[in-house]
Amino acid sequence: MMPVAATNAARPALRIMPMVPVALLCLSGCGIFGGDDGKEARQPRELETFAEQLRLRRAWSARAGDGGGELRLALRLDGDGSRVYAASADGAVQAYGANNGARQWSRDTKLRLSAGPAAGGGYVAVASSGGWVIVLDAASGAEEWRAYVKGEVLAAPAVGGGRLFVRTVHGFLYAFSLATGQELWSVSQNMPRLSLRGTSAPVVQAQLVICGFDNGRLTAYEQSDGARVWDLALAAPAGRNELERLVDLNGEVQVVGNDVYVAGYNGLLAAVAAESGELLWSREFSGYNGLAVDANNVYSVSEAGRLGAHARTGGTPLWSEGLLEYRDLSRPALFASHLMVGDFEGYLHGFNVFNGKLEARARAGNSRIAAQPLVMGEMLYVLTVSGELTAWRAAGSGAS
Repeated sequence: MMPVAATNAARPALRIMPMVPVALLCLSGCGIFGGDDGKEARQPRELETFAEQLRLRRAWSARAGDGGGELRLALRLDGDGSRVYAASADGAVQAYGANNGARQWSRDTKLRLSAGPAAGGGYVAVASSGGWVIVLDAASGAEEWRAYVKGEVLAAPAVGGGRLFVRTVHGFLYAFSLATGQELWSVSQNMPRLSLRGTSAPVVQAQLVICGFDNGRLTAYEQSDGARVWDLALAAPAGRNELERLVDLNGEVQVVGNDVYVAGYNGLLAAVAAESGELLWSREFSGYNGLAVDANNVYSVSEAGRLGAHARTGGTPLWSEGLLEYRDLSRPALFASHLMVGDFEGYLHGFNVFNGKLEARARAGNSRIAAQPLVMGEMLYVLTVSGELTAWRAAGSGAS
């Protein structure tokens, strides 16, 4: 694989499959990166003052190791209520006390990690750029097993039904026994030669595992044997060249009850019935960061960095806000009735979920916040690509 890092905060990175000649096409001027041929790529919007309504107070901070810089890895935070887990590109996996940040254990996998951790069932799973999946005991950090998969892993594994599901950049989806590491089944889909760097993480819903693919398809499989239950094309490649035909479903799929929500690049924001694959509603949309969903709304970040909210029922647009355009935003998270996103300078921003107004800001570090902030209970946890791990509480209202 050949990683192609973004050269500007506004540009997503590309992944070029090995059969494509190493001509980097038009990385500096193509419209999908926010500019036109012969023009500069659009610059990150400057931060503006605002009326603070949600004050964020730092509860604790820790060092979690190298997050991979601009390699666009899928390293993130996960937790199980009592512990927060983090992984670093240099191979370390750590557990911290959720309330005080005290390091409870650290394990060196001796691999270049690229995805995870994912916690569940008393285990913590991570994956490497070389195709290794490693599962640790959540309480002690002791290694339980490791297995090899075909290709780099750039999406967090998923845990459910006593199984671990792993998606690779080559379009394979694997299922393993969570307890023993036995490979139970694998399936694959044909991938386009050019795609955004990163892949959609699998999610579990009842007896299904659902995953989006770089070919624009959303597919559900039986957890037990990998049998395909339904398959839905949410975007069809169209355009004059391979860049214009990108239709990746890169953002993590969201499942709420019996509904599935997904957003694609050069495609759609859509709601799908989990049991049948029926398309419930869709809106034209282009994004790659994934979504946040609550009881009423679906929240998205477009590829230009515009935040928006749609009604879960029917997809009616509710609000849209462009104050953070081209600031290379993270996937959003919901915290204290606010939509929280991180940017390329390490700032954490909070938008009122009801009207989209910017009401909170805090500096979580000096480097990009790539991963979705983690919410557990009344705490918000943030990780930067340089390994700055911070925990935050909502401290009431006031004026900035």
